Amino acid sequence: MVDRFQKELGGALDQLRGLLEDLQRLGIEQISTAPDPFMQPLCSREPESIGGPCRIETLEEIRADLGDCRRCGLSEARTRIVFGEGHQASSLVLVGEAPGREEDRQGMPFVGEAGRLLERILFAMGLSREGVYICNVQKCRPPRNRDPLPEEIAACEPFLRRQLRALRPRVIVSLGRFSAQTLLATSEPIGALRGRWQSYAGIDLMPTYHPAYLLRNPAAKREVWEDMKQVMVRLRHEDA
Repeated sequence: MVDRFQKELGGALDQLRGLLEDLQRLGIEQISTAPDPFMQPLCSREPESIGGPCRIETLEEIRADLGDCRRCGLSEARTRIVFGEGHQASSLVLVGEAPGREEDRQGMPFVGEAGRLLERILFAMGLSREGVYICNVQKCRPPRNRDPLPEEIAACEPFLRRQLRALRPRVIVSLGRFSAQTLLATSEPIGALRGRWQSYAGIDLMPTYHPAYLLRNPAAKREVWEDMKQVMVRLRHEDA
């Protein structure tokens, strides 16, 4: 067994020696290797920061940093953290507000009745749930689905910002008032924001109503569809 190993090792060394001699005859004196991108330091989380070579953190690294988050009081009553899911290279990211009961139970965004409506909207756009990325401003469910408090948004929003930087989509659709107001740092009502293109960190952003709102106000579906038609045009333009 040892003799066989030594014979195979000797043959491999002879092949390597022959390759190096061939390279030397071609005038190649040095072989450079591509740097491992994961050996580079992480880029600053501040977009305006300028530094040397660096890399954007991955969603997996962000999720690991989030951990079993206890950064605000929502952790006391939640069942599961709802981080986000979908196609990480998608041109489109949809950002909701906070998990509901089913999302909290399953640990997935938009899986209740509002989620089924969102899937129908995506289908009408020629898209699928699996082909986009979906996340929320809040990672934990507020008790009784109440509105998130300012300190809860402040604790969670940095992780959303990091997610969007890692995803680098072409278009963001913010679903609902809290999503739009958080991403745009405004107190303007969603009725005034929806349907008008905005910008988030250089990314086109379309605010629209939340699917849960549409369940209570079916007449607003027409307005959301007009917003989504604008999104489809923008995505086709980006792909052209």
